[in-house]
Amino acid sequence: MLDPSSKTDGPINALIRNHEEKNARGLPLYPLLLEERARRAQAKSLLDFNKSLAVLREAAVTQICVSYGQIAEASGIKWSKARHHMNGAKGHLDGLLDICHAKGLPMLPAICVNKTNLETGELDPSALLGFVEGARRLGHSFSDAHEFHRARQRECWAWGREQQAAD
Repeated sequence: MLDPSSKTDGPINALIRNHEEKNARGLPLYPLLLEERARRAQAKSLLDFNKSLAVLREAAVTQICVSYGQIAEASGIKWSKARHHMNGAKGHLDGLLDICHAKGLPMLPAICVNKTNLETGELDPSALLGFVEGARRLGHSFSDAHEFHRARQRECWAWGREQQAAD
């Protein structure tokens, strides 16, 4: 099998796109490519994927949502500096979706919302759009974005209960 670490960024991104376009996300190389892209993004990022995953895991276990600011804080970065690195097709949250997919985890970024929406768990329209674009890129198909997001939150919390039981 191809060793993704032997490729440069361009070919890795091209291979990922090819897998996605051909709906070949189930092939063993795809998660390895996603992980390699995330590893490289981590080297260039202010935000730490492992610290973010730890915050999201704890939130899933305690059955709550977390804010983008809490994700930034876990990496020791002020929200004002982190906000421009958080969203978008190559942003931190999109990278977290890749990592979750590659590791067989639920879509943990589903429980990350604006601070004002911590109680409701709702995503603002632009955040919801980013979340569903990432989900579709990873092969998810759905018609109701809000319900899809809510279902992913429920999956995160169900997974969190399993983690708590295992601890």
